[in-house]
Amino acid sequence: MNEGVFNRITLLRAEQGVSRRELADALGVHYQTVGYLERGEYNPSLHLALRIAEFFGLPVETVFSTRPFPRISDAPHDELGRAASG
Repeated sequence: MNEGVFNRITLLRAEQGVSRRELADALGVHYQTVGYLERGEYNPSLHLALRIAEFFGLPVETVFSTRPFPRISDAPHDELGRAASG
């Protein structure tokens, strides 16, 4: 059984133009911790996961999952059109 936690931290940082160091400083952790989280080498505590989600202004389940997130490129094209339009 995989005990890993999957996340969208890299994607969210890119979307919001936030560096690893900026995120780490906002969370009060070392910037390498953000890298470990992004690569799945470290599972966040509940408290840290909630703080990360709060930083990005999203529900925690949008940022973290026990299952891999679907790739955007795998979504059917009609779904992508709907998502972009509304």
